Amino acid sequence: MELARNLKIESVSRLQPTKPLTLDLHSPVSAAVAVMRENRVGCLLITDAKKLAGVFTERDLLRRVIAAGQSLDTPVGTVMTSGPVTVTAQDPIRNAIQKMESGGYRHLPVVDATGRPVGVLSVKRIVHYLVEHFPRTIYTLPPEPNAFPQEAEGA
Repeated sequence: MELARNLKIESVSRLQPTKPLTLDLHSPVSAAVAVMRENRVGCLLITDAKKLAGVFTERDLLRRVIAAGQSLDTPVGTVMTSGPVTVTAQDPIRNAIQKMESGGYRHLPVVDATGRPVGVLSVKRIVHYLVEHFPRTIYTLPPEPNAFPQEAEGA
């Protein structure tokens, strides 16, 4: 099967990860929220001396800031998800999919050899990649996959 081979051979760079939006870990949560709103994203990469320190997501905002009664002046580094799972641009796509699936992640930071963020890989990019391999199957799916016509269609 061509897809199985491609998932092993083609690298994450083939998926064209989006440019990373980064913020220093000492910045306030309010700054993180502002960047997320401006750019319409649900994930920021948090850095310390330009190296990846963590990820701040909408879920972190809800659970660790709002639900916990934290101030928006709280440093984002204290409420981020530390030590995120990452991939490099050279990793096979298969590895990225496995990491996302096993961890339940919607985004994976893409880092270089020194740990600096170079991109963000999203589930959306992977879905687009899969559609490239199965366009006919995916584009012709009925709106209700379990609904079948009562009568034969056509002549």
